[in-house]
Amino acid sequence: MKKYSLAALALLAVLVCDAPAATLAGRVVGVSDGDSVTVLTAENRQFKIRLSGIDAPEKKQPFGAFAKQTLARQLFGQPVMIQWSKTDRYGRILGKVEVDGVDANLEQVREGSAWVYMQYLRELPIEDRNLYLEAERHAKAERRGLWRDEQPEPPWQWRRDKRSHSHPRG
Repeated sequence: MKKYSLAALALLAVLVCDAPAATLAGRVVGVSDGDSVTVLTAENRQFKIRLSGIDAPEKKQPFGAFAKQTLARQLFGQPVMIQWSKTDRYGRILGKVEVDGVDANLEQVREGSAWVYMQYLRELPIEDRNLYLEAERHAKAERRGLWRDEQPEPPWQWRRDKRSHSHPRG
């Protein structure tokens, strides 16, 4: 009996992981930083959205304000469609945000306002992976946005460094 329960659980896990993305429509009413927005739906519900597949500089990092500005210019006040399939540990929806059919996540990478988030790259559809990686290569080659810096520090490294400095070992 235990063997069948484990097999059923494994099948359920596969089905859940391969679940098609849900969609959410709304208007962007807030831009927190270069990869996070707040969306208000027609039903007057607010959702925090984290743009999937990218990682923008943190507010206190070089180019943090730039990343927030480029995202706000694209999305603030605009009607958007979010394709998503999961939430993060903070309860934010992780998704691809589109405005007029344009992928805002990809645009952030093109502008040099975000990195492709390699740690989560495999969670993106293969065609998005390739588009994002190509956009990052072009932004870097053309020294757009954060790529004007000789060695920009990725936000995941910056966060790790901040954590290790705030908890000194001794």
